[in-house]
Amino acid sequence: MLEHGGRLRAAAEQYAAFGDWTLADWLDLSTGISPHAYPVPAIDPRCWQRLPEDDDGLDAVAAAYYGSERLLALPGSQTAIQLLPGLFAPLAVACMTPIYEEHPQAWQRAGHRVRRLENVSLPRALAVATPMIVLCNPNNPTGRRLPAAELLAVARQLQRRGGWLVVDEAFGDAEPENCLAALAGSSEAANLIVLRSLGKFFGLAGARVGFVFAAADRLALLREAIGPWPLSGPARAVASQALADRRWQAQTRQELVAAAARLTALLQPFGELSGTALFVSLATPHAASLFEHLARQAILTRHFPAHGLLRCGLPGGESEWQRLASALSTWVA
Repeated sequence: MLEHGGRLRAAAEQYAAFGDWTLADWLDLSTGISPHAYPVPAIDPRCWQRLPEDDDGLDAVAAAYYGSERLLALPGSQTAIQLLPGLFAPLAVACMTPIYEEHPQAWQRAGHRVRRLENVSLPRALAVATPMIVLCNPNNPTGRRLPAAELLAVARQLQRRGGWLVVDEAFGDAEPENCLAALAGSSEAANLIVLRSLGKFFGLAGARVGFVFAAADRLALLREAIGPWPLSGPARAVASQALADRRWQAQTRQELVAAAARLTALLQPFGELSGTALFVSLATPHAASLFEHLARQAILTRHFPAHGLLRCGLPGGESEWQRLASALSTWVA
């Protein structure tokens, strides 16, 4: 099992000696999950009593939001990450790294030959001539963005040689104009597979709701692999409401962009920055030191030792912003 952000209880236990902090005192900035979660209203209590039904309207609401009916709802995009490699005969897979590490691990476990392409351009990734390219856009953990038009061109070139492009858009909701979910599996990009999630932008990570967009044959295979009732009834109800609430989505995009700009200004003195509307990544040789300094003050961020990165999510209320600013002001590299 790979390490991930959000393991707050483990962090609280590890750093208990540095302060009299309770679990509730900790500020978790390690995941990139929005601090402004969708305000879940009351749901029909029958959701808890009945088996989930696929024709409850969720697919239609999701199709309207994402712009495509070529979708499959599943319990978080992590499920697609783990099962997709099993839908293909063993082949060479190019993972554009840094990347969400579950991707290369899943392909490797399924018997594929994984090639890690560190900080390469799209033309360089194509030149490697593997039949499969896997990437995150925006990138996790760097926040690097690749233009949708360029990715679509890459998908078409891969298609001409019988290849596939897998794009993880888990952090894409704040900039939907640069997302490709609407084209995945279409006549324009039949070999494009796109993953989306309600965990980040909507702040509903605990609901475990995601979608995969692809051609019908791949979706059918994936649906068979997942089995019945992949989403709980309450999760389906909450997802339907969140995806339909366009006013909340528009307002939240504005709030997140403003918050990311504030976080960027706060971290600017400490190194080279990149990021999305949901997190800022700091490239510095002192990433480990800064991670430790913040953790000892009950502020959990995410350290990526292999890449010299510290990823920091958005604080929520003003007290959290002030607490982060105060902790940063006392750090000495």
